[in-house]
Amino acid sequence: MVKNIISYIRLKPVLAVGFLLSCSSLLFGTWVASIPGIKERLGLTDGSLGLSLLLSPLGALTGVALSTKLFSKVSVGKWMLAGYVIVCLIMIAQINTVSVYMLWICLYLFGFFSFLNGVSVNTTINRLEKEYNRKLMSTSHALYSIGGGVSAGLAIAFFGMGIPSGWQIVIVAVVICCILVLSRHHLLAHKEIIHTSSGLRLPSLSILSISFICMVIFMAEGCVADWSGIYLKETMHAPPELVSLGYAGFAIAMTIGRLNGDDLISKAGSKKVVIAGSLLAAAGFSLVVFAPVVIMAIIGYVLIGFGCSCIVPVLFSASGNIPGVSPVEGYAMVTTGGLIGFLTGPSVIGFISEKATLATGLSLLILLAVAAAVIGWKNKFLGQSTTLNTELEYDEQIY
Repeated sequence: MVKNIISYIRLKPVLAVGFLLSCSSLLFGTWVASIPGIKERLGLTDGSLGLSLLLSPLGALTGVALSTKLFSKVSVGKWMLAGYVIVCLIMIAQINTVSVYMLWICLYLFGFFSFLNGVSVNTTINRLEKEYNRKLMSTSHALYSIGGGVSAGLAIAFFGMGIPSGWQIVIVAVVICCILVLSRHHLLAHKEIIHTSSGLRLPSLSILSISFICMVIFMAEGCVADWSGIYLKETMHAPPELVSLGYAGFAIAMTIGRLNGDDLISKAGSKKVVIAGSLLAAAGFSLVVFAPVVIMAIIGYVLIGFGCSCIVPVLFSASGNIPGVSPVEGYAMVTTGGLIGFLTGPSVIGFISEKATLATGLSLLILLAVAAAVIGWKNKFLGQSTTLNTELEYDEQIY
């Protein structure tokens, strides 16, 4: 792991792009810490806040619809630089919002630009993997996990110093923009137009199956984030000091897994990583659901983190290497499944929990993770090399 991190850091053009994923989680983590204050300031109820937050996924889905047209006109390097500066400005306005209407506009725009930034970064990492002839996606996504941890630590430190969330985001955004300016030559060096003028087409079953796996993994991540604390507290009757350890163990395992993921994927292969990771996640959820004691449930969450850690990087790499499909189209198709999972997953588990028990709701994820393993085993794109579509025109529909 250490050797991989050192070699990654030495690749300055790669590090400049990977840092953008940290920017996303740094901004998002600062936003999460500010939500209670915004709710109180604007007089929002739990229900109205929940409905308001749906505007970000709606913005992201709009990005899915427009991504192919936008990236047929703007070079990916210019978008990466400008896109993240824009998101910084949106987040400053979002956290310092003075009205519900301003919050709604910011949430929608944040979802829209965040999705398009994700398209630009992941397709660029995919190209860099080909350029350097090595896996880079998993380590790059580890930077996202690290950024989330750093943002949580910064929020604790800032609040401890009496700095309000409105100024916290300004400080974080200014630092991010300064680093972006310093690394602009690495970002602007990517002059590629990453999509032609063709529009989105009906995907094949193989592409839909990758999207399904992405949906399951994002659903698992969302449910661990939203329900792990409640499950440990209300179902397992864990003491207060252990309630947060489920998600903490999951997040740490995700980071460690992704830092080792590029080497693991290169040695074991993408298909085996997806199959083994899905089965490990299923085992983790099984341990959580049937655990007789709290410590076993926490171990289950750790297993889920290790299982899920490398799957999304594999899927994003695969989505950029589908024959006859541009990286933008592939990423949009696959990420749509992820958005559906992240948006509906926690709500579905909550509905089942209301009708039965939370353990019953989480049992659904055992079945879905096993289904993801089976579908990953049958998918023909997961085992292909990263140079698969370099000889094909994006408008050549062969599926």
